[in-house]
Amino acid sequence: MSKIALVDDDRNILTSVSMTLEAEGFEVDTYNDGQQAFDAFSKKLPDMAVLDVKMPRMDGMDLLQRLRQKTSMPVIFLTSKDDEIDEVLGLRMGADDYVKKPFSQRLLVERIRALLRRQEANSGELVAETEENKVIERGQLRMDPLRHAVSWKGQDVSLTVTEFLLLQALAQRPGFVKSRDQLMDVAYDDQVYVDDRTIDSHIKRLRKKMRMVDPEFSAIETLYGIGYRYNEE
Repeated sequence: MSKIALVDDDRNILTSVSMTLEAEGFEVDTYNDGQQAFDAFSKKLPDMAVLDVKMPRMDGMDLLQRLRQKTSMPVIFLTSKDDEIDEVLGLRMGADDYVKKPFSQRLLVERIRALLRRQEANSGELVAETEENKVIERGQLRMDPLRHAVSWKGQDVSLTVTEFLLLQALAQRPGFVKSRDQLMDVAYDDQVYVDDRTIDSHIKRLRKKMRMVDPEFSAIETLYGIGYRYNEE
């Protein structure tokens, strides 16, 4: 049973999310602020942490910075901010993914499961192979869903869970167009409303990360008014 640490100063979120996670078979410890969580983590680390960004005493960014000095355990940020600078900063500091408030419980559970699967694969634990976690190789692209690993022309690319899921959906069927609605279904679920610009923003950041290792990257094509497709190079 994986232990999840939930850190948020909103008691309603602590109560509702912890109940959902426990119903899914997780063990959950809850904390009201970053300092309380850090003190507990100094004694025993959980398997994963879900952190609110804005908290009293010690915010999520400060807590993550201290954690990354001694552990690489998966961390998901909960944030109500739309400021891309905060997201980029958090990812550079070592956050594994972002889930923006308001969010569905199911969405968070799926993100947690994906990161725990990656952790298990990286630690060498045997995980059954399925169609969903088979390694994908498309031209210069290689994706390993179990390890949440992506490389382009042999160079590693660090993606969030959401970016990984979108790229996986496109790369699974090269040449086929995925509408924004179809990509929303991949990245979110029907309990969360996101507009087209949210998907466009994810694709924009995904392209930017791929172009950091290859300025000529052009495998993701935009079909204006329709959606996106992956062109195998």
